[in-house]
Amino acid sequence: MSEFTLSRRSAIAGLSGAGAAIAAASPQLARALTTKAAAKVSDGTLTIEFDSDLHSRISHKGKVLTAMEPSEAIALDDNRAIDRFPLVEQTSETVAGPHGPGRVHHLRGTAGTIDKLVSVTFLDRYPGLALLDIAYRNTGTAPIAVTGWQAATHDLLPHPDGAWSFSGASYPDRRDWVQKVVPGFGQRNFMGMNASDYGGGTPVAVVWRRDVGLAVGHIDTVPRLVSLPVSGQPGGTRVSITGDTATLLAPGATLALPPVFLMAHEGDHFRPLDAYRRLMAERGIAAPAIPDTSYAPVWCAWGYGRDFTKAEVLTAMTKAKAIGLEWAVLDDGWQTSEGDWKLNRTKFPRGDADMKAFADQIKAAGMRPRLWLAPLAADPGTDLLRDHSDMLLLDRNGAAQNVSFWNAFTLCPAYQPTVDYFRGQVRRILSDWGYEGLKLDGQHLNGVAPCYNPAHNHARPEESYEKLQDFWKALYQEAMSINPNAVMEICPCGDSFAFHNIAGMNHTPASDPTSSWQIRSKGKSFKAMMGPSAPFAGDHVELSDRHNDFATHYGIGAILSTKFTWPNDPVDTTDPLPPGGIALNPEREALWRKWIALYRAKMLPKGEYQGHLYDIGFDKPEGHAIRAGTSMHYAFYADKWSGPVVLRGLPPGKHRITDSFTGQPLGIVSGPAASIPASFEHFLIVEATPVSGQASA
Repeated sequence: MSEFTLSRRSAIAGLSGAGAAIAAASPQLARALTTKAAAKVSDGTLTIEFDSDLHSRISHKGKVLTAMEPSEAIALDDNRAIDRFPLVEQTSETVAGPHGPGRVHHLRGTAGTIDKLVSVTFLDRYPGLALLDIAYRNTGTAPIAVTGWQAATHDLLPHPDGAWSFSGASYPDRRDWVQKVVPGFGQRNFMGMNASDYGGGTPVAVVWRRDVGLAVGHIDTVPRLVSLPVSGQPGGTRVSITGDTATLLAPGATLALPPVFLMAHEGDHFRPLDAYRRLMAERGIAAPAIPDTSYAPVWCAWGYGRDFTKAEVLTAMTKAKAIGLEWAVLDDGWQTSEGDWKLNRTKFPRGDADMKAFADQIKAAGMRPRLWLAPLAADPGTDLLRDHSDMLLLDRNGAAQNVSFWNAFTLCPAYQPTVDYFRGQVRRILSDWGYEGLKLDGQHLNGVAPCYNPAHNHARPEESYEKLQDFWKALYQEAMSINPNAVMEICPCGDSFAFHNIAGMNHTPASDPTSSWQIRSKGKSFKAMMGPSAPFAGDHVELSDRHNDFATHYGIGAILSTKFTWPNDPVDTTDPLPPGGIALNPEREALWRKWIALYRAKMLPKGEYQGHLYDIGFDKPEGHAIRAGTSMHYAFYADKWSGPVVLRGLPPGKHRITDSFTGQPLGIVSGPAASIPASFEHFLIVEATPVSGQASA
């Protein structure tokens, strides 16, 4: 049960040793840490104290995490930023809604002719988390020009071991989602476009120390053009949510900010993202049911690039089938252009009949055909743009938006003719040609810019950005109406996956990872955002460290995927070949067979990923755990490791430990936690199974 109390007690009693040292070194920070609170709200885990100006300070289980600081501010067009709103009123009441029962606390402060209204809601289902509804009301007689705002802005006090961060924004350099906070670190994390074809994301930012963390995000059911900046500051690691859309606030009018959540937590970013997923599901945004076909291991013909031949694909596919793979993905190169999506007659001289026959050949060989498509991209000079230029997404200057990889332009997803056109493409591919899935590909798929095309009659330019999720849902529904077991894969190449698009897909890959670390950190993030059994694929293993790191795929519960060629490397391919090529030579084939057989035997993606057990930033070696049936599966990663590894989350009783990859027995341990000695390079994969006659739950 949450509480609302007036308080004059100092926060200094809750300071950690590090916080106390910082306070001693900085008199200004010491004052902020020890400022008396005018009001305090708490659910027993998360406590928010407010001073007389509605500045706030955060504590977790009695430990002070931040100074008393101006967590909210509003910027005006006269270059003023107002962050002091003397507290004049406070009330509280019980609530019940989509998130279950709880208690809401209302606070009102006033600065001149502007009222600040803050509602803090604690929910019984979500200890340590608060929903913040923040609004500004013009109580004067003249309009007020607002140029921006910030909310839930806090500096997590530093720790001797430093801090880590998760950022949900997309950048053209395809940077890591999870990064260590180093001196000078800072990201704006704008949720709109950060390049012409890179944007969108998950509107959550998390910073954490070894002992505790802070997460901030918005829970609106449409994406919003806001930023969630993260930065290293002298007083700690800052996290915030900000907006810079100009608004003219008329007399009597209210500016309501997007609904915000603030969470204090233990561990890394997994718990906040998991809480965000559950909150959004209660608001109606959730992943669809996942068919078994989404978990089948994948071979993709992209190893041959755009210049593939049907003979090459069919030959390599027979080897893919022989080593235990189930999907055969025909990638970019079957079409004459992006936009028209006409068949390349050099490869399919009889057009539709040849393409259908090709899909039939894949099925006759015992595999499932999936076809690549890049929706919303259209090349200059295509018939589509000649006849339907009205589909283009245009900026405020009337310019089209470039999709760099294909030298194409972006189409508007909130324009019904665009939606209808791509629903037609889905019907053609799945119904007419007989494919069983689609790989929807491209960095431009994650987010789009506001659209000013007058032909679209948008109520607001932002509709294009906000309704992108409806576009994906329409394509998904079209596919399900044809084949309820169809796989709809969204691969937003290099982007940070846009959570609001999650209802339009049932499979996603690591989307062009630059390292095995990216695969694992993306996988952990996605198991939080989509659920512990999320159908997340590791993408082509050839993109991983050493170009063969199936241990990363397997250990995090990712679907195995590869783009090998066979029997030889391609003469010419779109992506440069790594040293040693990608042909499935005998040595690779033996390794590929071993991992695929292990994957098919254990099917760890269908298990429950236990993301709360290990901190991906601070735990060494890096650890992951999956519960599958009565067994616990563990994966540890390091360039080189010699020492103990800790098996967390074991059920009570004795468990037999086995090296999953070598089959070597490693002894018997007792739960709920145990250590075993380990010496390995790159990875250690182990399984813990209950000893016969012992409790298994």
